[in-house]
Amino acid sequence: MPDRTLRVAMVGRGFMGAAHSQGWRTAPRFFDLPAHVEMAVVVGRDEAGTAAAADKYGWQEASTDWRATIARDDIDIVDVCVPGDLHSEVSIAALQAGKHVLCEKPLANTVAEAEAMVAAADAAAAHGVKAMVGFTYRRVPAVQLARQLVAAGDLGEIREARAVYLQDWLSDPEAPMTWRLDKSAAGSGALGDLGAHIVDMVQFLTGELVSRVAGTVRTFTTERPLLTSNVGLSGTASTTERGQVTVDDAALFLAELGGGGVATFEATRVAPGRKNGLKVELNGTKGSLVFDLEDLNVLSYYDASDGAEAGFRRILVTEPTHPYVGAWWPPGHMLGYEHGFSHQVVDLVTAICKDEQPTPTFADGLSVQRVLDAVERSSADGARWTDVGSA
Repeated sequence: MPDRTLRVAMVGRGFMGAAHSQGWRTAPRFFDLPAHVEMAVVVGRDEAGTAAAADKYGWQEASTDWRATIARDDIDIVDVCVPGDLHSEVSIAALQAGKHVLCEKPLANTVAEAEAMVAAADAAAAHGVKAMVGFTYRRVPAVQLARQLVAAGDLGEIREARAVYLQDWLSDPEAPMTWRLDKSAAGSGALGDLGAHIVDMVQFLTGELVSRVAGTVRTFTTERPLLTSNVGLSGTASTTERGQVTVDDAALFLAELGGGGVATFEATRVAPGRKNGLKVELNGTKGSLVFDLEDLNVLSYYDASDGAEAGFRRILVTEPTHPYVGAWWPPGHMLGYEHGFSHQVVDLVTAICKDEQPTPTFADGLSVQRVLDAVERSSADGARWTDVGSA
């Protein structure tokens, strides 16, 4: 049995807070972690709601003061699940307090904030403190297998990548305002919320960074009903007051990769019928692969060397030899959306205990933030080619 205990404080209790709680609660029960994990404190804005979240998700305590929680000597890891406008402040404060940090994606709302977070992570790393950004889709077993195939050279030189992330929850112009539609809180709309995932996915799978982009962002519904306290995200607000939408509904862009390949990206929250439609295809000189999040236990792989009988091979990624899968169910018994959050916990806790840098790093998050920023600059300049830039 491990003799080390890591106590976690999670700041934020919304959708991502629920998903992260699932990961913290489940991972120690299925994986042989090198440390005990204790779900110590969940932090939220209102006392009653946060206490209810603690009871529902399995946290020992509830708090409404993230600063006081971070300052506690008995907290080892801070999990940041708040809206983007607080990512930088909470993460930097936690790192400066000597706490390991897991921060949800996108890393920040601006490049400047992301750069400050990377600087804080670098300074903390000198004292053994780890920082990781939560691009959870990297931890789907089929995505890990896809990365292994690319890294082994099975696709050859990557020529093209195409990635889309399609949702429909804002298709109705009467869907109410939320913080995700306010640029001051969210940073951007579909571009940051969904585009960040597919940019990271392409960069992770190919091992190459996006070097320049040409794109456009568009807001189709500029005003929406204000959300009342008793109306859910997908409901209809019962008020005549309306709020201004200050983020994009959709983003489309072309890109060039550092290795010479090209890529296309599309992110939208106004595609009727599409619920969580993330799909990535890579084409190389030796073959192709396709991953579809709505069929996440499958990887499609084409080997061009198969000659006249070549065709896409459907790989069911549920064998115990596949990444992460051995801790779960017998072959053919499917994993779901929530499993990635358990795998995230496994990788973070293991890296902390081995004194290794967990990935994706804050620097990885910054690289994505720079792409998002370049897309917005390109759109403002008439979709001209725009360099992503680097430090």
